[in-house]
Amino acid sequence: MLSQETIQIIKSTVPVLETHGTAITSAFYKKLFHNHPELLNIFNHANQREGKQPFALANAVYAAAVHIDQLEAIIPVVKQIGQKHRALNILPEHYPIVGETLLAAMKEVLGDAVTPIIINAWAEAYGVIADAFIGVEAEMYEQAANEPGGWKGYRNFVIDRKVEESSVITSFYLVPQDGGKISSYQPGQYITLRVKPAGEEFYHNRHYSLSAAPGHPYYRITVKREDAVDRKPAGVVSTWLHNVAEVGTALEVTAPAGSFTLDMDSEQPLVLISGGVGLTPMVSMLESVLIHQPNRKVTFIHAARCGSQHAMKQDILELASKHPQLSSYIIYEIPEEGDQCHKSGYIDLEFLQQTVDPNSDFYFCGPVPFMLAVNQQLKSMEVPSERVHYEFFGPAGTLDS
Repeated sequence: MLSQETIQIIKSTVPVLETHGTAITSAFYKKLFHNHPELLNIFNHANQREGKQPFALANAVYAAAVHIDQLEAIIPVVKQIGQKHRALNILPEHYPIVGETLLAAMKEVLGDAVTPIIINAWAEAYGVIADAFIGVEAEMYEQAANEPGGWKGYRNFVIDRKVEESSVITSFYLVPQDGGKISSYQPGQYITLRVKPAGEEFYHNRHYSLSAAPGHPYYRITVKREDAVDRKPAGVVSTWLHNVAEVGTALEVTAPAGSFTLDMDSEQPLVLISGGVGLTPMVSMLESVLIHQPNRKVTFIHAARCGSQHAMKQDILELASKHPQLSSYIIYEIPEEGDQCHKSGYIDLEFLQQTVDPNSDFYFCGPVPFMLAVNQQLKSMEVPSERVHYEFFGPAGTLDS
C-alpha cells in the first residue's frame, strides 16, 4: 500500500504528465535501447519509429497517476497490456530496468522540477504498479502453459499452407513442428511471431490475429504485405512472410493472447465491421458465432479499397448463402471496373442507420481513421458504450475525442 503522502505527490504530477508525457516516454525509449540494446529483440521497431509506442506508454503512465489512489480502476488496462506482455515474453527481470530508465527520463525532460521527493514517490509507486503487472502476467503465463496443447515461451510452428487472399493479403496455415496438439483460443485473439530475417540485427515480434474459428489442428493468420509508401519503409515481417517464407518454413510462436474477444453469452444481434486487413479477427468471430449461436442475427460489413484488395470475399459470400441469419455488405472506396459492392466511398452514418440495429453488439477493427469514423457514427446512433468493442493493431490508443 502506498502512503497518503506518496499518493498526493503522484497526483500533483498529473498536469505535468498530461503536458510532457510523450516527451518523457520518447526519452525513456531512447535511453532504454541505448543502455539495453538487447531489448530491441522484444519491441516493435516500427511502432518506435512512428511514435505509437511512446504515446501508448504515456497514456498508461498518465492513467496510473490519475488512479494512483484506486489502482483497481486500471486493472482492466493492466490485463490488456499484460496480454501483450505475455505474448512478447516480458519477464519480471525486465521491470526494474524499465523503472530505472523511466525515472531517468523524467529527470532529463523535467529537469529541476523533479525533486528527490518526487522521484522517490514515483519509485515507490512504480514498484507497486510493477508488482501488479508481474502478478497478473504470472497468472497468464501459467494459464497459457496449462491449457490442453498449451505452452510457455516460444514454440516452433511450420507453414503448412500459403493461400493468396487478395493482391496484398495472404493467409498462412501454421502447424506445430513437434506434431503435438495446439491450445484453443477465443475468437478475436492473436498469436505472436518472432522472426529474424536475413540481414537483420535483432528479432522482430509481430502480433497477428487468428482469422479462423477455434477448433482446427492449425492456426491461421491472414497478413497484409506492407509495401514501402512515400517515406514509410516496407514492413520487415510482413514482406518477409509474403516474399521469403515458404511452405515448411519454421516460425517461433507464443500461445494465443488478447482481450478483444467475442462475447458468446450475449444474445443481442451482432454487427462486425472491418476495414482492410482488420477483417481478420472479424472472420474468426463470424465463423465462431455461426457455429455456436446459429440463431443469432449477424451483420458483416467490410470496407476495402477495391475488389482486388478484398480478402476472403468468396468465403464470406458462401457463408451468407448457407446462413440466412447472416447479412453481408461490401463497401469499396474506389471500385475498379467490374467490382460489385453495396456502396462506394466510405461507411457513413446514413448507411449504418439503414443496415444495422442500434441495439446490437458492435465489434470493429481497421485503420485508425476508419475506426475513428465508425466510433463517431455509433455515438451518433446513441449506441451504449458497453456495446461497442474495438481493437487497435499495435499499441493501445484511444478513439475518444
